[in-house]
Amino acid sequence: DLNIMVEGHTDDIPISGSCMKDNWDLSVKRATAVVRVLEQEHYVVPKRMIAAGRSSYLPKADNGTPEGRSKNRRTEILIMPRLDQFFQLLGPVAVAD
Repeated sequence: DLNIMVEGHTDDIPISGSCMKDNWDLSVKRATAVVRVLEQEHYVVPKRMIAAGRSSYLPKADNGTPEGRSKNRRTEILIMPRLDQFFQLLGPVAVAD
């Protein structure tokens, strides 16, 4: 019953081409590609997945080097617990007067 978010990331070099407008577009397409693999090859239920793009705004490394740019071109899979179930596990919360 967990949801997942697949985040696509890019380096800070602007993309150019007819099939993508910019790095935002590239990052979302990167995430969507992973979501499709999870659905088609690993049978993850589509309604449990979110494809999100972060563009170049959360770098892991310095974009000033080829190695850093390579690390920034990535996808990350985030496990998102259902908060209603999480709060049920905690039980009732006592309120101090």
